[in-house]
Amino acid sequence: MTGADGLSRFASFDGREIAYLDTGGAPGAPLALLLHGFASTHVDTWVEPGTVDALAATGRRVVAWDARGHGGSARPHEVEAYTGDAMVHDAAALLDHLGVTEPRSVDVVGYSMGSVVSTRWVPGDDRVRSLVLGGVGVHIADGSRDVIKGRLAKYLAADDPSTIRNGFLRDMRIEFEARGNDCKALAALDAAAQDDPTPEHLAGLGAVPVLVLTGADDSLVGSPHELAERIPGAHARTVPGDHPEAMKHPEFSAAVVDFVTTSPSEVPAP
Repeated sequence: MTGADGLSRFASFDGREIAYLDTGGAPGAPLALLLHGFASTHVDTWVEPGTVDALAATGRRVVAWDARGHGGSARPHEVEAYTGDAMVHDAAALLDHLGVTEPRSVDVVGYSMGSVVSTRWVPGDDRVRSLVLGGVGVHIADGSRDVIKGRLAKYLAADDPSTIRNGFLRDMRIEFEARGNDCKALAALDAAAQDDPTPEHLAGLGAVPVLVLTGADDSLVGSPHELAERIPGAHARTVPGDHPEAMKHPEFSAAVVDFVTTSPSEVPAP
């Protein structure tokens, strides 16, 4: 069912509601699934920068969710709502809800958090045909993010952001709220300290074509080329911009379209 906001919704594996945009493509058209980053929405990451339109112009049906805790989806304040690979299960449940059964039929494009979710989901789901890991680098694979996981939660959960002494964190919290985020939900998500991919996950990604696509000025994520080296057969590419801006550059959506339209449906065996 489509709501007044133009989004469809379904009850995910645990009954929590996930909202998603479903646009473009005739019946039976190839499907592209887009997964956004932390404190963002499908609109910020995919609609406004033009990626949805660019993929739809290739004849694809484009589905872009609001991850749990974000946008039009359920925004629970309980930490346990985000543990146990909840978003991984949401992604699989969304394809189930859409009736997708054909192997190697879905192109997946992630950005930042959405890419991390993809690295843990895609190796176990043979419906995925190709994968773009946007806005990530080797830091999701080298353990360096462990020290920062859960560190934002107390600032996001503060009742009054003016009580946050650190100016950077205070401004970040205010910005998140101004963009319509439920900061209590984001605090619970951060406190859940979602897992990064294991070496086994990265090895499993070798079953599909993978592009690591990161801003040339993104100093947060580590080398995209070093990440690609840990994924069999993967390639890395940079586009102009830093972490918040790279996916807005026209070269980003152009790179996504080029990759999904030229990638083979099957990866040759080594």
